[in-house]
Amino acid sequence: MTAEQVVEDSPQTRREQRGWYFYDWANSAFNSTVLTVFLGPYLTTIAETAAQGRPYVDVLGFDVRPSAYYSFVVGAAAILQIILMPVAGALADHTGRKKELMGLFAYLGAGATICFWFVADGRYLLGGALFVIANLGFAAAFVIYNSFLPEISTPDERNRVSAQGWGFGYLGGGLLLAVNLALFLGHESLGVSEGTAVRICLSSAGVWWAGFTVIPMLRLRNRRALVSGAENAAQAVAGSFRQLGRTVRELRRYPLTLGFLLAYLIYNDGVQTVISFSATYADKELGLSQTVRIAAILMVQFVAFGGALLLGRLAASYGAKRVVMGALVGWTAVVGVAYFLPKGSALPFFALGFAIAIVMGGTQALSRSLFSHVIPAGKEAEYYSLYEISDKGSTFLGSFTLGLALQLTDSYRLGIISLVIFFVLGFVLLAAINLPRAIRAAGNPVPERI
Repeated sequence: MTAEQVVEDSPQTRREQRGWYFYDWANSAFNSTVLTVFLGPYLTTIAETAAQGRPYVDVLGFDVRPSAYYSFVVGAAAILQIILMPVAGALADHTGRKKELMGLFAYLGAGATICFWFVADGRYLLGGALFVIANLGFAAAFVIYNSFLPEISTPDERNRVSAQGWGFGYLGGGLLLAVNLALFLGHESLGVSEGTAVRICLSSAGVWWAGFTVIPMLRLRNRRALVSGAENAAQAVAGSFRQLGRTVRELRRYPLTLGFLLAYLIYNDGVQTVISFSATYADKELGLSQTVRIAAILMVQFVAFGGALLLGRLAASYGAKRVVMGALVGWTAVVGVAYFLPKGSALPFFALGFAIAIVMGGTQALSRSLFSHVIPAGKEAEYYSLYEISDKGSTFLGSFTLGLALQLTDSYRLGIISLVIFFVLGFVLLAAINLPRAIRAAGNPVPERI
């Protein structure tokens, strides 16, 4: 059965597509408010406070610089994601309960995000633990969310559906960030401290995420159940592990799919690291105020909506692969320019943010739709768990690269320029993939433009 046969062209399917968009709207608040803007600088400041002037803080018996703490927390979360995501994907495909499992992981992540309210007074270890839990929930839910794409769209419309979902997410994340910007700028008039305002903003992302997840939970539907209702949880998990093992072994039959995953792992590692640490770089290296940083990221959110739709349109004319490769050239230029940004000057940072916004959404949305073509039907969640390892999970390479540079040199500029290699190597590997052949090998029809 091909992916095209799975999709029903009906009002119900279009309703599912709209519900699917709303999960991007829901969880993008975690990306924009927590990952991109507030948590990195705030958790670094909490660690600096706990250090009390000492060069290191204690993390499970290791001496870690406060400036490097957040980098290593992100890397540790990524390693745990690598373990969890394939299990979550296999469990979703094996049990057929995609919607329920997506909701479970989403609410786990949202609940941990709400608990950021309690991260204060030097509690950097609590902040790190909550981030790990929230990030695990975010990644596992996103695995299952992505796996709905081949089930709710035909091959020829996936670029559009994926780009619209990503663009819708930027609007949702940008809207909450705008509210949080108003709160942060007006915290004195509201009678709250800056730290309290940041904690409110962090927790609000969890409330937003949890609230809007209700919509996809009501609209998405499970397509099939692969196990009987009598199977208990232990049997389901054991069966999922067996199915995951079969999928990993089966992946050897699809070397071009594996090659795409490798290329994506490399170049997206650079993308995720730039996104995760842009606010920290602007704060600690460029010396820009919190107001400037939030305003720049807010601008990125809304411009990225247009960028995702623009690159989706270009993919319809030139093919998604060519557009992604062009975006990687843009990313290489962005990282190179970031190294030379002057301290204390907001205008160059805004200009660089605009360039990032144009290529960011399209790179991710088109890569997601490209991957949907090179996986066999019926195992979407499992294969998307491997994809998410190359997405959220792969960040450990860039995070530890950046963290190592900070640990050895205490220079963010040397760390950021090291990320160029990820975009260059990813470009070369993607260029070498014969996508039409990969699509046919997976048993799927080749779209008119790919």
